[in-house]
Amino acid sequence: MGRFKDLLASQDHLILHGALGTELEYRGYDVSGKLWSAKYLLEDPKAIQDIHETYLRAGSDIVTTASYQATLPGLESYGLTEAQAKKIIASTVDIAKSARDQVWSSLSEIEKESRPYPLISGDVGPYAAYLADGSEYTGDYGAITKQELKDFHRPRLAILKEQGVDLLALETMPNFLEAQALVELLSEDFPQVEAYISFTSQDGQSISDGTALSEVAKLVEASSQILAVGLNCSSPKVYPDFLHQLRQYTAKPLVTYPNSGEVYDGATQTWTKDPDHSHSLLENTLTWQKLGAKVVGGCCRTRPSDIQVLAQGLK
Repeated sequence: MGRFKDLLASQDHLILHGALGTELEYRGYDVSGKLWSAKYLLEDPKAIQDIHETYLRAGSDIVTTASYQATLPGLESYGLTEAQAKKIIASTVDIAKSARDQVWSSLSEIEKESRPYPLISGDVGPYAAYLADGSEYTGDYGAITKQELKDFHRPRLAILKEQGVDLLALETMPNFLEAQALVELLSEDFPQVEAYISFTSQDGQSISDGTALSEVAKLVEASSQILAVGLNCSSPKVYPDFLHQLRQYTAKPLVTYPNSGEVYDGATQTWTKDPDHSHSLLENTLTWQKLGAKVVGGCCRTRPSDIQVLAQGLK
């Protein structure tokens, strides 16, 4: 590892991989159930690689592995053995690397010189993703300890590291205790690993469980391994306040990848309300860059076309 830190220092921006689960939906795949997009690691991994390739061709600098919903407990509850579950999680890195190899080999030398060699980011979704109850947007985990959260996350982190990811994406985090667990886990068990951490917020004033951004920033500032911090899978309307506040407490590069502005209903596993069309992803990102956004992209219900427009507009 080390390339993420280097690219943050040398590039004006890094464009993230876009939505995976909702892109599978757009392509006609059924992602209902607790495994969500991870179901297709078992049933049709080529469908996932195709989406990786689409985002890379659109201009993504970072390929995010399809491991958001792929956890040992989740896969084992689906009927896999522990060994099979570990193999599936490892396969997410292989699929991402294959997509990168395929796209990179198809580029001309001029095209290669105009962009960085894409990074592979190991996706670490929250405990909420395993619960599959929409708690990514509330942070309500009930009675769970920091140690239990460390034990939940440790195996996936170990597999992703062993498979050679360039960084970890600790994303869609709604719960401060979980963020503490992950920061401590990195320091204790994975001291060479680089990462960014990104939260969800419903009001732009705090993360989803109500923790103040001053507390969040204090945690991030104390970690030499968390290289960037921000907000994802939240409505575009909450970003200005969130980023303004966060910038008061940290000088680290900021991360922005909003959803479409629609609202996820965990009970029905559907998206409700209308998307926010007041500004395009590019227009929003240009505004957020002025506040320090450097790792940028789109999350649920955004499309590869959004990433393509973003890449072209920024570059």
